[in-house]
Amino acid sequence: MTPKTIGKLIRETRKTQGLRQDELAAASGVGLRFLVELERGKETAQIGKTLAVLSALGCTIAIKPPGDAS
Repeated sequence: MTPKTIGKLIRETRKTQGLRQDELAAASGVGLRFLVELERGKETAQIGKTLAVLSALGCTIAIKPPGDAS
């Protein structure tokens, strides 16, 4: 997973849900500029804000330690 793939997922999900960037930014509690940069795959995007955007879209994240087959 890379910042670019996360950004692409966010952009595609937002469009599928019929949301404009400003609407998603407001629903997530982040600025429009942040969202634009996040969708472009900015490497230094803040994790807390990124999680807020993903949550507003209804996305979930699963992180597994190495060797965890579940």
